[in-house]
Amino acid sequence: MRPTLRQLQYLVAIADTGRFGDAAKRLHVSQPSLSAQIAEMETELGIVLMERGRKGAILTPLGEEISSRARLVLREVEDLKALARQSLGGLTGRLRLGVLPSVGPYLLPSATKRLHAQHPDLRIAVREEKTVDLEEHLAAGMFDMIISTAEDHGGHASVKLFQEQLWVCAAPDDVLAQSQDAVSLFDLKGRTVLTLGPGHRFSELVSQIARQAGAKVSETYQGTSLDATRQMAMMGAGIAILPSLYVRLEAQRDRDIALRPIAHKLANREISLIWRARSPLAERFEAIADVLGQTAADLLAPADLPTL
Repeated sequence: MRPTLRQLQYLVAIADTGRFGDAAKRLHVSQPSLSAQIAEMETELGIVLMERGRKGAILTPLGEEISSRARLVLREVEDLKALARQSLGGLTGRLRLGVLPSVGPYLLPSATKRLHAQHPDLRIAVREEKTVDLEEHLAAGMFDMIISTAEDHGGHASVKLFQEQLWVCAAPDDVLAQSQDAVSLFDLKGRTVLTLGPGHRFSELVSQIARQAGAKVSETYQGTSLDATRQMAMMGAGIAILPSLYVRLEAQRDRDIALRPIAHKLANREISLIWRARSPLAERFEAIADVLGQTAADLLAPADLPTL
């Protein structure tokens, strides 16, 4: 009985997606090939790993246990490969980076350009995911490192990249557009706040601010992106709360909206580069964090924020 590493990858992908087709797409293989490999694995082990049906694949209790152990095996293999890469010296090879959707599009274009200029042999594969998925996939070895909020990833090593303030975005005819001063939580009392859908750490932070202010998070609209919530605020559906990196690079270009910083200790978030504590690539990650942090500092320089 000797399941291959590829078969273990297939099993974990099915456990994550619940469907053969989705698992095959994730791994860039055909569904028949994936199905055949899982069947072969079941034959070799002499057990049934999952129940197949029209609604997808449901792992049996044994299948759940084996998939959990498979994650550990795959993570150890990735760390072994990382150790081999480290022996090459310098920042070379391919690293897999997971990042929050509210950070990646605004930080990485400038950061990766700077990284490539300094380390031309380094390649970074980027994937945007929600916080809970970043944690799961980092632990499973699918990512070498992630950019997220460190408090949501206990037990891992991390380096702070930057801290950003949160801003209110309102339509030009909104009462909040009549001043250029910072907004207090009292100013938000009774207002409807727009944010991202469930599963995003940023939406949880916005909800905390809304509760503290006596505001309410919209139940009729949940954005799929920061751009979408900004547009809904422009249409008068409520006020959007946006992070300063997004404000700096995107929102300030729209001269028809009102942007004001929120003056409260809750209206801040700290973004970090995070990796598994046992990773042999810690020194490389720290070097990458230096570049990411400097890039963020340049983008968030006070003189570059919008003048309201």
